[in-house]
Amino acid sequence: MPKIGVLFSRLRVEEKWIFEALESRGVDYDRIDDRKLVLDSKGVETWQQYDCVLERSISYYSGLYALKVLNGWGIRTVNTALTAEVCGDKLATSCALEKAGIPQPRYVCAFTPESALDAIEALGYPVVIKPVVGSWGRLLAKLNDRDAAEAILEHKSTLGSALHSVFYVQEYIDKPGRDIRAIVIDGKVVTAIYRKSQHWITNTARGGEGEICPITPDLESICLKAAAAVGGEILAVDVFEDANRGLMINEINHTMEFHTLQPTTGVNIADHIVEYVLKVAKR
Repeated sequence: MPKIGVLFSRLRVEEKWIFEALESRGVDYDRIDDRKLVLDSKGVETWQQYDCVLERSISYYSGLYALKVLNGWGIRTVNTALTAEVCGDKLATSCALEKAGIPQPRYVCAFTPESALDAIEALGYPVVIKPVVGSWGRLLAKLNDRDAAEAILEHKSTLGSALHSVFYVQEYIDKPGRDIRAIVIDGKVVTAIYRKSQHWITNTARGGEGEICPITPDLESICLKAAAAVGGEILAVDVFEDANRGLMINEINHTMEFHTLQPTTGVNIADHIVEYVLKVAKR
């Protein structure tokens, strides 16, 4: 039986399910708390005991740089640093989707409030402005007019972080009160839900409700293409439905939560994750 490391930040329900799945299979594994983690170049041999490390960090940067170090040391991880780097950055994700010719909302990028305002006006209201790095629907804003755009751009430009000076703006998609979250593991769409809300932000972290979504050929096709575009092995793919243009990819998450999805669909996602990690480790 391979030995597995699980890098995590906090014992959420998803991690509990993953640990239960490992234990039910009798897998030898270690829980690695990234809050206590020290990666020492003299300690490479310590990490060579693991046949695979599953990354479940909450912090994008902690997880990313841990993966960079481990992959640099030759340690196999799921997902890899390359996938994490793309999926954790919304603009990088958009560029990967663009390169692969996968439908997505139109987006613009600018680096000053003035150029961002010009870009927004050219795109046309309403638009959605997002931080390039972030999750749970935080710091998203729907801009309905120039006054709102000027206010948000001013706020972002004074927040201090260099990332807030990368203005990433999407066209607003008039969703039918929902979006789709599909789970892709090992080149297969395992399951999917609609995330429904009366608010324009449908994330379950913001109160959205889950409902089983059928996996149609079109949904399966676009999700698998999106996963391939970012080189991911275990992913959550967020999909918009546009009345005129059909399905399009919104975002891709490489350390997804599934506390709503697993009980809603009855699909044991944690066990699918463990099954794939063991498959990778046995190689």
